[in-house]
Amino acid sequence: MSAEPWLADSAAVAREVDADLACGLTTAEARARLARAGANQIEARAGVPGWRKLLAQFPDPLVYLLIAAAIISFITWAVEGADGLPFEGFVIAAILVANAVLGYVQEARAEQAVAALQRMVAVSSSVVRDGVEQRINSVDLVPGDIMLLAEGDAVSADGRLVTAASLTIAEASLTGESEAVVKDVSTLEGPVAIGDRLNMVFSGTAVVRGRGRVVFTGTGMATEMGHIAVLLESTEEEPTPLEREIALVSRTLGVAVLAIAVVLMAAVLATSDISGAGDLVEVLLIGVSLAVAAVPEGLPAILSVVLALGVQRMARKRAVVKKLSSVETLGSTSVICTDKTGTLTRNEMTIQRIVTRSGEVDVTGTGYAPEGELLVGGRPITSGQLLAEVQAVLSGGSLANDASLREEHGTWIVHGDPTDAAFLVAERKAGFTEARDARFRRVGEGPFTSERKLMSTLQVDAELDARVVVVTKGAPGILLSRCTHERAGHDSLPLDDDRRSEILATVERLAGEALRTLAVA
Repeated sequence: MSAEPWLADSAAVAREVDADLACGLTTAEARARLARAGANQIEARAGVPGWRKLLAQFPDPLVYLLIAAAIISFITWAVEGADGLPFEGFVIAAILVANAVLGYVQEARAEQAVAALQRMVAVSSSVVRDGVEQRINSVDLVPGDIMLLAEGDAVSADGRLVTAASLTIAEASLTGESEAVVKDVSTLEGPVAIGDRLNMVFSGTAVVRGRGRVVFTGTGMATEMGHIAVLLESTEEEPTPLEREIALVSRTLGVAVLAIAVVLMAAVLATSDISGAGDLVEVLLIGVSLAVAAVPEGLPAILSVVLALGVQRMARKRAVVKKLSSVETLGSTSVICTDKTGTLTRNEMTIQRIVTRSGEVDVTGTGYAPEGELLVGGRPITSGQLLAEVQAVLSGGSLANDASLREEHGTWIVHGDPTDAAFLVAERKAGFTEARDARFRRVGEGPFTSERKLMSTLQVDAELDARVVVVTKGAPGILLSRCTHERAGHDSLPLDDDRRSEILATVERLAGEALRTLAVA
């Protein structure tokens, strides 16, 4: 595009990429654009042939030293009359081959594991083509395609929003921001950072709430993810700490062995009666034999075995190591500068504490597996009044909610906002889910916006003669200002100014403990 799409309105962007916002591209036009722009995927480095991968295991100073030792062993054996077998040369050669094969096999397995993961995450996208909504493989997306976004969808390319209805997107994979971003179709002005381009969607992100319509402006390597890939490809690979140490040891050992051999041969020549070429060859063989004997033939194999054991330990922790030497590099690291969300953390929210009028309840367990307990002072809840209040909080938070939680092959999967998911998980831990499902039926909603800072749903309550009730969760200060009563067991009590101040003080205390606070009504 000739200009940044976030600085232009959606109609202008559509004209720029020659797109029809209503009917989308034709199949023929999409095919032609795919041929010009290429597949919508991050370009990988050209594959390296297997034989080159095997040879790549040899460029190492210590390996060079061992190769020289093996060659010298074979030459010495030949000069001495080729009597018997050159066992030392064979042993060194076997060690070199075994070391190379071990490294090659490990790297090949890692590449296969990564390829398998990439095949698993292949996604499809809903687009409008020929005036009809259809589902296509995401690698076939092209600039000008019109994509329809809904909750749970993965965004497969960069694009300008045309319409958005409560559209909220998790951009942690791109920006590192743990909070999902509420999108807006309004045109922006001036230089805007990626995280603030509210009228844009980006490849690699995911829709957690709402719906939207997007015209794609960039695919494949023309996306923000593609730009990151280019930067990563341009970085030069530096020797690892282990490789630097091995190179130093190899140089030092080589110089020392050569010096000792020369000194020894000089001493023998000075103190012995050399009568002919045969004696001279004998002296040279003594020096060469000393040099070969001083080379630590088993060191490369020992290093490879130790690193391979480290790789196996990492594999048990679900980490794929593509290069053996990376294990030692990680072990030598003292400071890591990294993004948090999605790298050190999993972008999973967990409810840790529930505060009601009757007291505070601790919730154990982390992650999305509904495994944990609700405890007061380390003991199960015994107060019926407190239990009723906790149920109201968790069920209310689960009703004012767009997330879903289900178990697949022993793993609990969430679609939607992590904060919404936290309520669903805590409610399952408490065992309230079935009662809530049986009592309420959703008939409407008031979506979360950055202005309201609240999310509301309209629910038909079977226990109140099918009357419609409003359930809301959101920022404590804003929600508290709209409430007149507080839940007290199965009843409610009026809120006065003193109680409001007390609640706000509790919110401040929890925030001081690095806890994110939400209120439910």
